[in-house]
Parts: sequence; structure tokens; C-alpha cells
Amino acid sequence: MKRHMQRHAVIAAVLIYAAAFGGSLAVRLSMPVEMTATDVGRIMQARVHKIVSVRNTEDIAEALAEAKRKGLKIAVSGTRHSQGGQTMFEGAIVLDMRPYRQVLELDVQRRIIRVQSGATWAQIQERIHPHGLAIRVMQSSNIFTVGGSLSANVHGRDPREGPLIDTVESFRLMTADGRILNVSRTENEELFPLVIGGYGLFGVVLDVDLRLTADEVYAEYTEPLDYNIFPDYFQRNILSSDNVGLAFARLSTAPNSFLKEMYVTRYERTNERLPDDRQGLKEESAVEATKFLFGLSRKFDWGKELSWSLQKRLFSAEPGALISRNNAMRPEIEFLEYRDTQKTDLLQEYFIPTDRFVPFVDQLRDIVRRYRLNLVNITVRYVPENEEAVLSYARGDRFALVLLLNHKTSDTEIHRLEEATRQMVGAAIDHGGSYYLTYQLFPTKDQLLSAYPSAEMFFRLKTKWDPENLFMNEFYARYAS
Repeated sequence: MKRHMQRHAVIAAVLIYAAAFGGSLAVRLSMPVEMTATDVGRIMQARVHKIVSVRNTEDIAEALAEAKRKGLKIAVSGTRHSQGGQTMFEGAIVLDMRPYRQVLELDVQRRIIRVQSGATWAQIQERIHPHGLAIRVMQSSNIFTVGGSLSANVHGRDPREGPLIDTVESFRLMTADGRILNVSRTENEELFPLVIGGYGLFGVVLDVDLRLTADEVYAEYTEPLDYNIFPDYFQRNILSSDNVGLAFARLSTAPNSFLKEMYVTRYERTNERLPDDRQGLKEESAVEATKFLFGLSRKFDWGKELSWSLQKRLFSAEPGALISRNNAMRPEIEFLEYRDTQKTDLLQEYFIPTDRFVPFVDQLRDIVRRYRLNLVNITVRYVPENEEAVLSYARGDRFALVLLLNHKTSDTEIHRLEEATRQMVGAAIDHGGSYYLTYQLFPTKDQLLSAYPSAEMFFRLKTKWDPENLFMNEFYARYAS
């Protein structure tokens, strides 16, 4: 009898708890779901109202209408590889454009492709490769969305091509009032250099017409050299040669040759036919082994020495090896995927006048050592002058130095990186250069205005086209006030 009463008491308690839990669950489900938006750098995050997976223009229009009704903001995101809050804002509705990814039309004769803004460069390569066509300008990797690339006005490895804006024919834009505008150099032309390089602050790019080029065959060559002679080497062997289709360089981050040794890889045009096994688009291989080796360079100085030695050996192993332009623009990136609860990989980029490369590198070496930064890799590319975008980073011919830093995520360590970044930005500005706005918000507003003299005009025109600041991100909130 006693056991029977105890059993009933337990059942009653469970029922009471279940009823209470069910009630509290119903209340929680009726409340807005709090979501957190972040990026691949993971040092910034924002609690957002919700994230909308965009599949059609109606999804965008409905999100804009909801934001206006509720007094919210709109932020636009792609693969979220920007690292300065450009794709998020506290309390905003975030548009995830990745599902909006169709390749709409390819005009082989005119060499123009139309794609939705969530399409990736990999998709474009897969569509155009059978037709002997290639992309003119994109980042070193093909994983990024076209819309995100437009918003950052990216640049690539072709020394004859400037930033991405130079290859854009036109695009369609949904503005804050819900209109869909055709934007080009002759139609709604004021928006063209604002949206490209405008970090999603003027509207949502729907689809883009891009100019393509031929999928040339290159012979690949790599040469080691001292950083002091790099500017002259680049001028003589790459810029003065009409035969070079792509080029990039890397600076050593190994302690014994830190920011002194380099190697330069150039791709020279050839009339030779590709071997059958190199006709198709290549896929990444040995990802786990490469990831392991690269992980050693994050953790140990001897790992950096090993990595530098292997890089030089790998790139010079087969001089004159044939490769298509499409495959030369599909470098491996999966091995860079990195997850650590206490550390993260962060990118920064500095655009330096070509004749100031050596003194800037000398100053950079001093700053990195003084602040004990774990610099894992530096890639160097060339960007010819192009001031078409309002927020142009190429106000003159520039060497672009892309830094990959492995850094702890604690507040103290991030503050140290912030101080070091301001030193590096200051050095770039002192040498007549600038820095990439795509990354952390560490530079001061004075530094922003020094590096980008047109920024104040950019902010004024933002207010003209979006007077209620419907489109918002952490970058604009940091610097436009």
C-alpha cells in the first residue's frame, strides 16, 4: 500500500512538472527566437532578430516590409568571410543570400554571364569551363559568393586586371523602398560605384552581369628571391611582359628568413595543349595531410620552417607545368578550415605603393615581432590603379599584402591585436597606402578617413539612398557616426 501511494506521488509530481514544463515551453516558443550571427573570424557576433534564407525576390521584399513594420534593420550576408561585422547588426534581420544562387544566362559569344548574387565562383567555373571561358577577377579562392565579392570589390591574381568592379557590366538592386533598379555605368549610374565596394549598405544585389575572358593555357614557373629585389623583379619579369597571365608571391614567415625570403609564381601563356588528365576542373586532394602540416605552422616555429621549405619545394618541383586559367584560379583552401575554442585565424590586407614595398615590409617585420603576433602566411598580389569605386583601395598601383594571423580570442589578446593593427594601418598610411575594409574594425575613424578620403561622401550618399538606414551593419555603425 505504501509503495502504491509512493508510486502515485511520483507520477503526480512528474505530471505536474510536465505540465509546468509544457507551459513554459509554449511561452518560449511564442517568443521571438534569439539567434547569433557571426563570421569565420568568430571575434565578432551579434544577437539578431532572425536569419532569412533567401530563395527568391519575394523573400527579400517580405523581410524589408517586416523590418519597416517592426523598426528593425536589414543586414546582408553570403559566406561570411568578411571579419568586421559587415554581414551583421545587433537586432537586425539577416538575409542569408547563399540559397539565391542560380546561374541565369551565359552569352558565349559576348563572354558575359548573368548569375544570382548567392552563386559562387565555383559554380561559374563549372558552367563556363566547357565553353573555353574563364573568370577575369575573383579572390584567390572560388568558394565566395558573387554578391559578397561585389560588396567588398575584391581583386585577384591577374596583374592586368584591377578590382572586380572593372569586370561588372550591370546588376539589379532592390533598394530600401522595395524598388528593383537596373544599375550600370549609364543607368542609375550614381549607385554603381557605391554598391560595388559598399558592403551591402545601399540595397540587396539580386543578379549580376559579369564579363569573362578566355580560359588560356599557362606554363607555371616559381622563383625564389630576396624581398629587396621583389619590386624590380616584378616590374621586369611580370609587368613588362605581355606573356604573363597570372602572378602572385609569398613572403616567408619562418623565423630564420622572416619577411626576407620570398618566392614568386608566374603563369606564362603558351600555345601548348593541356594533357588529357588536366583538361577538367581539378578538385582538392590530400586535404587532411595538408591541414595537419599547416596546423604545425600555427603552433610551432619549426612547423613554420617545415612549411616554408615544403612550399618552395612544391611550387618549384615541376617548372613549366601546364595548367588552365580556371585551374590556376582554383587553389586549395579546404585545408585552411580551422576550429579552436581559444584561437582563430584572422585575415588583414594592406595596399602599398610599389616603390614603398621594401620599407613597409621592414616596418611590418618590426611591428609583428614587437607585438608577438603569430603570423602564419603572407601572400603578395599586384593591383593596378582603379578609382572607379567610391571606397577604392587602389588609388595608384599597389602591392597587396594579405596577412593570415593565428590569434587567441581572449579580450586581452584581442586588445593586443587591435593595438598592433593600428600600428600596421598607420605604417601603410605613412607609406601612401591603405588597408582593406573587409576585415576587423580596429583602425580608428581618422585612419579610415586617411586611407579612404571619399568615405565621408560615401556616408552622405548612403543617407541619400537609404534615409532611414534600413540597411545596416557593424562597420557602418562604427564609422559613420
